Amino acid sequence: MSLPPTYVEGFHDKDAVLRMPYRTLGKTGLQVSVLSLGASSLGSVFRKTDESECVALVKEALQKGINYIDVAPFYGQTKAETVLGKALEGIPRQAYYLATKVCRYGATPADMFDFSHERTLQSIDESLARLKVDYVDVLQVHDMEFASSLDIVIKESLPAVEKIKAAGKCRFIGITGYPLDNFRSILERSTVQIDTILTYCRYSMNDSTALGLINFLEERKIGIINASPISMGLLSNRGPPEWHPATPEIKDACKKAAQYCEEKSVDISKLAMHYSLSSPSFHTTLVGTASLGNLRRNLATVYETLTDEEKQLSTEVVEKFFKPLSCPHWEGVQPEEHWAALGGRPQ
Repeated sequence: MSLPPTYVEGFHDKDAVLRMPYRTLGKTGLQVSVLSLGASSLGSVFRKTDESECVALVKEALQKGINYIDVAPFYGQTKAETVLGKALEGIPRQAYYLATKVCRYGATPADMFDFSHERTLQSIDESLARLKVDYVDVLQVHDMEFASSLDIVIKESLPAVEKIKAAGKCRFIGITGYPLDNFRSILERSTVQIDTILTYCRYSMNDSTALGLINFLEERKIGIINASPISMGLLSNRGPPEWHPATPEIKDACKKAAQYCEEKSVDISKLAMHYSLSSPSFHTTLVGTASLGNLRRNLATVYETLTDEEKQLSTEVVEKFFKPLSCPHWEGVQPEEHWAALGGRPQ
């Protein structure tokens, strides 16, 4: 195996980097680790976090071969970017690819989203200052489904990101969101070249519907980033946070599936990680953590193979609990709640 372009002699653990599989992120040409670091957890979005542990975690993740980090100003309302900026100080810029986002910001519905051209141009400068870098590798429009219309994404957000790219502040342009049809719509309509998409909770044991988009994306050489293999906590023994938008049917199926695995002395999260990492159609899978222990377990998942019994259990769980679901996703739930809180979507 060869070393990726992000390898830096004297910084990386060479043996670990040689063990890490890398895939090409579509037409960007970036050689990205199959496991990447979702930095939302650094913003304390799931629990209180220890900043010194977060800083150590980022360094260890990079040294062990992870080379793609995804963050956003929205995570912890700038905290995640700020902590990540501290963590990246002193680390060679060549050693990682960095992605952030625009258009999602505040904690309340009134100040959460701004897809305007002007705010997007302003946002990247704020992010670069917090991250303490001169450029990001990928700049993404965050959660397009919350725009009053996809027209504003096409006419304002994306042209602004294109201007940012022309200024050398980002290298590639991406879009993110939960509803899958929006990716198709934007990619077909946009005059701005889009290089990557980030989808979350759509290629996991309980919902693999993102597979239906793969041929469309591959034809356009789009880099495909999969996030949240444990479906934001659904596929865990602890279960999802209270705010999780999944339907009661999905939550119940996931809870029963986790209990079924636990009865067989298997952690469903382990099966879920292997399930998402195993598909070569997704160039990298983002997993967020602020725990060094969890990071090390996630890295172990990349190198270990499931036993025959675990493979059989994984297949059985999908067939028994998830294939019978009447609907595996929760598209529309969060945007509807958002616009209801604001008194209705603009006409």
